[in-house]
Amino acid sequence: MLPAEEREAYLALSLIPGIGPARLDHLSKVFGSYRGALGAPLGLLRSVPGMSVAAATAVVDRDRTTLGKLLRDSEAVGGRVLLPTDSEFPRSLLTIEDPPVWLFALGRLDLLGTAALAVVGSRHPTGYGIEVTRTVAGTAAQAGITIVSGMARGLDAVAHWAAVEQPGGTVGVLGNGLGVIYPAANERLYTRVAESGLLVTEFPPGERPNAGSFPRRNRLIAALARATLVVEGSVKSGALITADAALNQGKEVFAVPGPVTSRLSEGTNALIRDGATPYLEPADLASCFPELEAYRRPEAAIGVTGQRPQRILEALDGVPRSVDALALELGLAPHEVLGTLSELEVAGLADRGPAGFTRAS
Repeated sequence: MLPAEEREAYLALSLIPGIGPARLDHLSKVFGSYRGALGAPLGLLRSVPGMSVAAATAVVDRDRTTLGKLLRDSEAVGGRVLLPTDSEFPRSLLTIEDPPVWLFALGRLDLLGTAALAVVGSRHPTGYGIEVTRTVAGTAAQAGITIVSGMARGLDAVAHWAAVEQPGGTVGVLGNGLGVIYPAANERLYTRVAESGLLVTEFPPGERPNAGSFPRRNRLIAALARATLVVEGSVKSGALITADAALNQGKEVFAVPGPVTSRLSEGTNALIRDGATPYLEPADLASCFPELEAYRRPEAAIGVTGQRPQRILEALDGVPRSVDALALELGLAPHEVLGTLSELEVAGLADRGPAGFTRAS
């Protein structure tokens, strides 16, 4: 870990536009320290090879209040700033293309050093996708494997909920800063993961997401995991971006096969066609996670309850329906319908209103 003054100088330089990981490293070597680079005069900064006039001027004219605000904001949300020199900073992030200059973390830092599986998929999944995600995430986490995902609605949320109270736990990688709950429907999930798991992001506290936030987040999801499983996703989905990032990082990618008529299986079926390993049961992941070798039969997986989520999800539409009405229509017990509706609600797939449940838009 860097001494306190060097740490502050590193953070101050990192806040300056145009000063990325490579330039940070170069400046520290040229000036002997981050403090030396931060205090260098304009003429000397401009003489550094590769240092543009704009970047050198930005260092000299930096806003000296920004660092204090960053640290106060991080402390206010209970977060911690991790630098690449910190022992807790994941080593797997140091070797990827465009590595983060820092991480903001909230929760259990010990989860950053565990065997981890990334589970990603559609924001608007089918019941089939929900069932597969709940089974694989719950089984893997029960076996001590950490589940990494992106805290989005849909299958990300299903994966986090299935894992958060299991021994393996879960890591949520945000596409925004700590303290910002996006989507708003994930407020309960954000709180639970912050308490029992770990939230990480490279975006400063309070920063809202934008169009470019999520592709950047996806490379971190892949990097924090030993392998990536894509459950459902179209060919242009964020889940496929995560798979591409994993492949570029030399990680193994697994994909769940689905109906060739389903748009949400287009991406996973294409991954399998192009060489990804098909996922049919938890034991299929044993090449990367030997802990799952014992789960060779589907019956061994926890949480397998047939096609109930799919049936209930397909029955929902824009007209509010009561639990009793859905139970009567589907021939299920009201407590079964209510339990499944609650799972769909926390995954952001069903909305509860005064008149009953509807499918989330």
